[in-house]
Amino acid sequence: MRVSEFDFELPQRLVAARPIEPRDAARLLVVGAALEDRHMLDLPRLLRRGDLLVVNDTRVIPARLVGRRGAARVEVTLHRDLGGGRWRAFAKGAKRLKLGDRLAFGEGFAAEVAEKHAEGDITLAFALEGEAFRAALERFGAMPLPPYIKRAGDARDRSDYQTIFAAKEGAVAAPTAGLHFTDRLLAALDEAGIGRLAVTLHVGAGTFLPVKAEDTRGHRMHGEWGFLDEEAARRIAATRAHGGRIVAVGTTSLRLLESAADEAGRVQPFAGETALFITPGYRFRAVDLLLTNFHLPRSTLFMLVAGFAGLERMKRAYAHAVERGYRFFSYGDASLLYPER
Repeated sequence: MRVSEFDFELPQRLVAARPIEPRDAARLLVVGAALEDRHMLDLPRLLRRGDLLVVNDTRVIPARLVGRRGAARVEVTLHRDLGGGRWRAFAKGAKRLKLGDRLAFGEGFAAEVAEKHAEGDITLAFALEGEAFRAALERFGAMPLPPYIKRAGDARDRSDYQTIFAAKEGAVAAPTAGLHFTDRLLAALDEAGIGRLAVTLHVGAGTFLPVKAEDTRGHRMHGEWGFLDEEAARRIAATRAHGGRIVAVGTTSLRLLESAADEAGRVQPFAGETALFITPGYRFRAVDLLLTNFHLPRSTLFMLVAGFAGLERMKRAYAHAVERGYRFFSYGDASLLYPER
């Protein structure tokens, strides 16, 4: 499909720079046979007893680093841990970097440019690894806010850009549908008999990369590491067997579930990398409903929701959201999507 088909106009004033407080006060647009304006606190009444929410328990690391290459300022965002102190990273001005260049990010914290890749990113080799590396990253790193948030990250983002489910370190972008959940909302979901299950997909910075191809067939997704254990697969199968629906909390959970599903729709244990790219025409096998935020025009995430709920329906939903003043992107409001039938 032409990438231009996924374009739409969005006023800059609707891009949320901060999350709403409390988080569960976010608005919720239900996109089904009709459009309904609701709030996240309505979610327990919108789902059914026996449904299963599948959340992503990845934890965002402070992956953005600002340092020096000699007298020049350099900014990098780590996006994949290769082990042994080596990380793949996106770097501003990567073309100017040379193999062997030393980048200093703070006292005792530096890296060497070990490789340059055709995809435009680089591999950095740090002298530190393990706990020493994590401690230095906590000291000198910043939360990797998306590029459309036009302000510097601050101490508040250390908590704001982390979901209530965050447990397993490794993401360099938040699974933002999970940002709307609070203890109050989880208690209400429990009271309503709605189950909850955590899986892990370490979201990469590639989620923010623009689609430069003119046709979706020309775009290559960056891989991300995911994990879904045998117990999770069993609970999903049991939910389905008892007539419950699988509700993916976020596009990250959805992509992991779909990557783990076989041709018959049975979700299997999964551990490895997925680069699943979903566009209209994809046959969904594992997910019945999708809770997600509002996404960038021409992005792989908008392509995914268009594949799930229908392109024309999503264009109408986004036009409605713009007209009604919904807040967009990572710190914005949410939508609950029913699949196109």
